[in-house]
Amino acid sequence: MQNRIESLDEDLSDLKPKAWKAKLADLAEENGLYQELGPRHFATFIDHGNTLLVTFETVQGIQNLSEQAQPLGFDLVRNQGWSHLCVVSDGDTWFRDENVYAFFDQLDDDGFFEEFDNVVFYGAGPCGYAAAAFSVAAPGATVLAIQPQATLNPRITEWDDRFVEMRRMSFTDRYGYAPDMIDGADHAFVVYDPYEPLDAMHAALFARPNVTRLRMPFMGTAVQTRLIEMEIFYTLLTQVGSGALSEASFYQLTRARRNNGGYLKRLMAQLDNQERPYLVALLCRNVTSRLRAPRFRRRLQGLQKRSAAGDFPWPAER
Repeated sequence: MQNRIESLDEDLSDLKPKAWKAKLADLAEENGLYQELGPRHFATFIDHGNTLLVTFETVQGIQNLSEQAQPLGFDLVRNQGWSHLCVVSDGDTWFRDENVYAFFDQLDDDGFFEEFDNVVFYGAGPCGYAAAAFSVAAPGATVLAIQPQATLNPRITEWDDRFVEMRRMSFTDRYGYAPDMIDGADHAFVVYDPYEPLDAMHAALFARPNVTRLRMPFMGTAVQTRLIEMEIFYTLLTQVGSGALSEASFYQLTRARRNNGGYLKRLMAQLDNQERPYLVALLCRNVTSRLRAPRFRRRLQGLQKRSAAGDFPWPAER
């Protein structure tokens, strides 16, 4: 078994699209199975441990987020000994495809998910929608969805104008309305930035007794990328898989944002919009005391000049 898992270390980043897909299929068949799901979807399964991670990913996301152009779950297979089912789409499809429905129907009929002690469904954005929607096939699973859409049915979410090209796609048939599909989950965690209004509105639709909504202010529209940058993404997934994730542990993990440039810049922009130079000065002083941050240092110098000119009182040193 160890040799089989070591085969997942192969770097796929230099391969062209057809060769990349063929190699990924070979790796999956060597360690589990590979299945085509129509022209825009396919699935890989790595059979290893008693915890199953089910991820929904796009071809483009895999190639952009992974240095080795591998699905996100491969690291957890190698390091945690998990099994991994990855359902992949070419582009953002929200996995609204009869072939995908039939695949999960078959897994359900075969009792596939019952073979594992723990099952975790994961995705972000359109893939977060899919993680929630298809988790209904594995009652008792845990769901981690980052910035998921609840549905793109315009009768419910006509206020979301980001994906108007998808409005003719049916979100009212099988595996349709994601918040209803998580009713059978043991628990679901929905991560979002409350200052991104459309994401926050979708997150509100997931309000259920078995759902914990986790706020990550000033993370912007790419929360998954920020989690990876902060090197807490895999720890987060590991906590979900072991049943250890809570609000307290999540917010302890996300203290890493204090060193994330994107977060700090958005926080400063928010304080600027609120015209609160005193708080901006406190922020800049804190950041420059801990990090090499030329932008914040220049801003701090400018604020010192404004304070000396009487614009606002300078914060006392602690």
